[in-house]
Amino acid sequence: MASRQAHVATGWAAGVIAAALVAHAGMVGPFHVWCVCAFIAGISGGTAPDWLEVAWWSRRRRLWIKHRTLTHWGVAWIALVMGSYWAMPCYPYAAVPFGFAVGGLMHLVCDTPNPYGVPWLLHRVSLNWWKSGRCDLFVVTFAWAAAVAAADMVWFRSVHVRAAIVLMQSWHPFA
Repeated sequence: MASRQAHVATGWAAGVIAAALVAHAGMVGPFHVWCVCAFIAGISGGTAPDWLEVAWWSRRRRLWIKHRTLTHWGVAWIALVMGSYWAMPCYPYAAVPFGFAVGGLMHLVCDTPNPYGVPWLLHRVSLNWWKSGRCDLFVVTFAWAAAVAAADMVWFRSVHVRAAIVLMQSWHPFA
């Protein structure tokens, strides 16, 4: 598991990705309202798998289910992403659950590298790369690189990504 701060930072990145994908689908609405809603929902979804486990209806605010079980199940988040994306042409407000699900999926991707892992399909998947809270900078950098690439693809037709690739190719050590 990444730290709470890392999940918040990657949630913002997921919001940018969700807004870009909503714009790419053509569901912008007046004043880009659906892009903004998807962005806000993506931020909220970035921490959702953790706060959905808390029993907010009780005074003690304990977990009502074990950590990293049902709320971290990858199939449910992927189904919500796909279902809401396919529903957007008929129901533009599906951009809100889409953004929320993109944030939740980003949360699971950030939790997968640690030893405890995430239940993606039937069993837990762990890359076992580092312990919880370590390498947050790497996780946040990866999430924001994906967000910048998605935004560049949708709003700038990948001109900046292509320029970065050309720049990196010019730095080849054997050239």
